[in-house]
Parts: sequence; C-alpha cells; structure tokens
Amino acid sequence: MARRIETLFLPGPAGKLEALLEEPEDRVPVEAALICHPSPIGGGTMHNKVVYRMARGLRKTGCAVLRFNYRGVNLSEGAYDHGIGETEDARVALAELGNRYPNLPLLVGGFSFGSRIALRLTSQEASARRTLAVGFPTRGVSHDFAYQLRVPKFFVQSTHDEFGPKPEFTAFYDSLLEPKQLQWVESVDHFFKDALDTFEGAIERVGNNRL
Repeated sequence: MARRIETLFLPGPAGKLEALLEEPEDRVPVEAALICHPSPIGGGTMHNKVVYRMARGLRKTGCAVLRFNYRGVNLSEGAYDHGIGETEDARVALAELGNRYPNLPLLVGGFSFGSRIALRLTSQEASARRTLAVGFPTRGVSHDFAYQLRVPKFFVQSTHDEFGPKPEFTAFYDSLLEPKQLQWVESVDHFFKDALDTFEGAIERVGNNRL
C-alpha cells in the first residue's frame, strides 16, 4: 500500500496555513491526529525533529497525521500572535481533520509551545477524544486550562527538560484529573537530544494505548 502524503493549504483566520497530511504506510487509519509545533519565536516549524518523530510514531500505530505551520511560519500567512491566534490556527486544522476523517476519533498533540496549544484546544473542543503533550513547559506562563481536562491525557517528558524541570512538572502532572499517563524519557535536554529513538518508542506506546 502506497502511503498517502498530501501538502495542502488551509483557509486560516489570518490567511492561508501550510499543512502536511500523512497516512500510515501499511493500514487504513484508525485514528486521526493533529500535531502542533514549537514556538515560531524559537524557530519552530512543523518539520521540527521532535514533531517529525511524533508524527512518524503515531503513523506506525495507525494514525493519519496532520501537521501545519502556524501563521507567519514558512508559507503560512499572518504574524505571530502569542499563542492566541495560534490556537485559532490549530482549531482550523482540527476541523479539517475532522471533515476528512468523520468516523475516526481525534487526537490533538503538540511539542513544547505546541503542547500548550494542544491542551488548550482540547479543553475547548469536544471533538478531541484525547491529547498528547510532549515537553510541556511549566515555567513562566499560566496553564489553568489544563486542570479541568477530563479526556485521556498523555505526557512524554525529558528527564532533564529545562523548560519543564522534573520536580515542577511532577507537581503539575499530579494536580491533573484522571485519566492521565506519563512517560519519562532519559535525555539531556528539552529536545530529547541523543534519545530520539527512545522518544519515538514512547510515542508509539501512546498511539497503541487507545483508552
């Protein structure tokens, strides 16, 4: 079976949004996943290596995966909007995914800044059946939107994440409602340096754990 790969442009609230849709290589999709990338301020795009590994790991478990660039990133139009507009961009992408796969459960995931977008969007959209937060940053900003989330929540975190240090992240995670699951990946930094294969394996376990 040839894997479907489609580049597309979505009509975003600030102009067109560049996106990439990929289906599994060896099966009909059983779930559809939206993946949100890190902050554009730090150079984040949908081609970030952690985002790429997230997408590949989920595809291995039967997910169709949609990645996209926020407003102002690469070929997406508009300008950075401090997470507010980026959440609206993600909402458009999630609606596109739901329209394309109306009979599949939807997962919303993201890395770093994108994990905040993913949890915020999941808290607002009933169509999101579960959420995946990778490298969730606990420092410097409020995350009140996460505390009332009742859908299954999956977290994958580096043991030496400088933006979500283990003690701070553990306290945050412990305060969240069930159902939830956490996997620590032994790594030296936020970007899972020298541990991307282990990280991708953790993503596959999330993909296969459809509660």
